[in-house]
Amino acid sequence: MKSLLSKNILITGGLGFIGSNLARRLVNSGASVTLLDNLYPNYGGNLFNINDFEDKVNVIIGDVRDSDLVNKLVKNKDYLFNLAGQTSHLDSMENPFDDLEINSKAQLSILEACKNYNTDIKIVFTSTRQIYGKPDYLPVDETHSIKPVDVNGINKYSGESFHTLYNHIYGIKSAILRLTNTYGPGMRIKDSRQTFLGVWIRNALKSEPLLIYGDGLQLRDFNYVDDVVDALLLVALDDESNGDIFNLGSDQVVNLVDLSKIFRDINPEIETRLVKFPDKLKKIDIGDYYGNFSKINNKFKWKPKVSLEEGLRVSLAYYGKNLNYFLENKNDLLQ
Repeated sequence: MKSLLSKNILITGGLGFIGSNLARRLVNSGASVTLLDNLYPNYGGNLFNINDFEDKVNVIIGDVRDSDLVNKLVKNKDYLFNLAGQTSHLDSMENPFDDLEINSKAQLSILEACKNYNTDIKIVFTSTRQIYGKPDYLPVDETHSIKPVDVNGINKYSGESFHTLYNHIYGIKSAILRLTNTYGPGMRIKDSRQTFLGVWIRNALKSEPLLIYGDGLQLRDFNYVDDVVDALLLVALDDESNGDIFNLGSDQVVNLVDLSKIFRDINPEIETRLVKFPDKLKKIDIGDYYGNFSKINNKFKWKPKVSLEEGLRVSLAYYGKNLNYFLENKNDLLQ
């Protein structure tokens, strides 16, 4: 595998959850890292995420929609981890044009910047399980039909398509990871714009009940953030990933009731409550989902290393110490 030592790397969404965890790993590997993030309140950026290594990265407060800025930043970079995006499914329905600008149009601008100013760069783009919509079968593999149930899924698939197109037509090396529920230190927990699991962690630490929509039997899989960072690096550093798409996922599949029991095993005082599924969320819920990750496992030997129990224990301990850096308002949660 190639070395990251002295490589120049750009991370869009670099002050966010996955971006900051990736940046920490890259810095420790000897890379020169630039983080681009707009720090908009409704997105995931948080300066506290880099408080332990902020002097070792170059932070640019800016937007991926600023084409002039992106044109400058892609120059002389060896790798681009393209993680910036609007992640809220509900927000995408209520503000569809914002989602279109960020998750689709901006992706085309980024690729144009690479085509015009740095054709040697390698890009890793993070997409989402949401593009599959309601699964026809489980576990969902990369050949499953694409039928998004919300605007976010449509625009993320558009962003994917631009990356594969520019790889095949212009030789802009890119790989795509379709993420499932990612969790761990640094994720947004003040509302559900990243994942319902963050809201559960917040509620658990504030002695508020974990709200489970419907009967709680919805199946889900989860990846701890360190495992996701492993996958990002594997596909970035191997040219066999160029132009390809990989699901992440886990063999540890649980329904939401059983997930809440894991929380209670960690802290027996945590309460849970079944509540009616809000209509506006039920309409875009995908039902049961868990991913088939055999493709990335066969090609790069990737598989999750951190169990759900271990990851949740570490996450609860982290936010127990740093809760005030992540709390503000509440919002609805999409499970």
